Amino acid sequence: MASMRDIKRRRSSIQSTGQITKAMKLVSTVKLQKARGRAEEAKPYFNHLYQTITSMFAKSSEEVRQHYTVTKSGAKKAVIVITSNRGLAGGYNSNIVKAVTNSNLAKEDVWVYAVGRKGRDALARRGYEIKADYSEVMNNPLYQDASDISTAIMDEFESGNVSEIYVAFTVFRNTVSHIPTLLKLLPTDDAAALDDEDSGLQAQMNFEPEPEEALRMIMPKYIGGEIYGALIEALASENGARMQAMDNATSNADEMIAKLSLQYNRARQSSITQELTEIIAGANALDE
Repeated sequence: MASMRDIKRRRSSIQSTGQITKAMKLVSTVKLQKARGRAEEAKPYFNHLYQTITSMFAKSSEEVRQHYTVTKSGAKKAVIVITSNRGLAGGYNSNIVKAVTNSNLAKEDVWVYAVGRKGRDALARRGYEIKADYSEVMNNPLYQDASDISTAIMDEFESGNVSEIYVAFTVFRNTVSHIPTLLKLLPTDDAAALDDEDSGLQAQMNFEPEPEEALRMIMPKYIGGEIYGALIEALASENGARMQAMDNATSNADEMIAKLSLQYNRARQSSITQELTEIIAGANALDE
């Protein structure tokens, strides 16, 4: 059995750790309230934006679709990977990395646009090429940040260096439910378009004045909007995951402290019993 000194020292160490995890939980809870409000308010807009664009291309002519839906041979696949800059968030970061590595995207064909140091470092160790690093964006995501990322990627898309655009992020459902997702932004997926058969909207999409001019204005806003939506959902998910992880860590610390307190009391009782036995034995020896 460990000595009383060792048990007391370990219990003190765990108590200090428990105080830290409890404080981190409170900080994450406060941050979550703000991030959750932003994510829940914006979610309907960004979901409808994605559905509108996919539906628009599904009902466009082949000539209009060709520029944005035909994969260019030899080009890279751009993946915007959104993770956190800090750890202590359970499996939040590793789940996003798995969503990328377990996909059907070969790493030699992928350019990673990293938003968050944890995902950047993990994918770099696995041999993925980090095309650009926007990790500082996660400190306080703004729409301008998403627009800058969109501009850089769309320039590569228009020049033919990139043929597909994906975003890997964590969808915020509620405080305890966060879903790692790899979403394809371009070329648009017809299967994700709105089900217009039931609504009777079968008319082909028309553009004014010209499709090229209209799409040149629409697509950067679409990509930037989806990236921004992913950023604020990821921020809410990060704080939710960290709050949950710190809550579990605090509970584990409390359980360990209770066990160590029991061990300490037993060791103390055993020590007192031994001292009493020695005193009684010494007294009996003197009487003899």
